[in-house]
Amino acid sequence: MGKRQAYGLVVLRLCLGVFFLFEAIGKIGWFASSAVLANRLTEWLQSAGPLNRPYLQMLLPGVEVFARLVPLGEFAVAVAFLLGGYTRLAAAVAVLMVLNFHYASGVMFQYSYLTNGYGLPVLGGLFALAIG
Repeated sequence: MGKRQAYGLVVLRLCLGVFFLFEAIGKIGWFASSAVLANRLTEWLQSAGPLNRPYLQMLLPGVEVFARLVPLGEFAVAVAFLLGGYTRLAAAVAVLMVLNFHYASGVMFQYSYLTNGYGLPVLGGLFALAIG
């Protein structure tokens, strides 16, 4: 890999690190109460399609655990990206986390997903970091 491409990946890694850091900070309240996540999952369930409805029904009983794991996972990814350690592993974990949210919300089944800034740009960046 050339020097310029390596610098590009460093910039991408740092930008996504800041992104995940602030995503985690925005979910700090989930440690005190899982109600925010429970409400979001319930809202998504109301408009769920046949593809994501069973997934949401499976998630809801574990909302207490997921409400703690999500911000921890986002924070761990942020630290890995910002410090430059375990970048490929962190990117692979982040891809799974992002896809889980996109699948559960049903957003990935809508045309607007193709133009959503949280969709393909984030996933594309994460895949680029995972590949290296």
